[in-house]
Amino acid sequence: MTPSRSGPGPELLGTRLRQLLDLLDGDVAAVHADLGLTGFRPRFTPVVRALAASGPATIRELARAVGVTHSAASQTVAQMVTAGLVTSTPGRDARQRIVRLTPRAESLLPALDAEAAATSAAAAEFEAELSFPLSRLVEEALDALHRRPMRQRIAAVAPDLVADPPAPGAAGTTDGTVR
Repeated sequence: MTPSRSGPGPELLGTRLRQLLDLLDGDVAAVHADLGLTGFRPRFTPVVRALAASGPATIRELARAVGVTHSAASQTVAQMVTAGLVTSTPGRDARQRIVRLTPRAESLLPALDAEAAATSAAAAEFEAELSFPLSRLVEEALDALHRRPMRQRIAAVAPDLVADPPAPGAAGTTDGTVR
């Protein structure tokens, strides 16, 4: 039996969330292309905005600022280095990398600021069409998963499926963020 588009159950939650993110990011990427921001990905925006607001930062600081794992921030920064948007140089500690905007990225800030303002207004309009604000629901979901990760929830209903079930209160990832 195939779930209806209007009412799939929780078994399709991950698939539906990926579809939602693809729809949102795909259209923002199309606006970036309309603005001539070739190769600029929506996932770069929070990093660019954090660096524009606070100046050079370590990858760990960027991860904290944009709310992603260190690994995700590192991967995004590597893509941004390849795209010529940031530089990454060794810090005081050999394990640290200091990330800075390039002049190219700085030249994009006016267009990115205009896009961010328009996207924010469009998101508010989108949320007004929903029965509950998506941004609030996402925050509630993230908070709930920080309190009790999904693996722990699965272990509670099917302990035989999880090797070495996590202890209550265990974080979703090593740095406390949930992917």
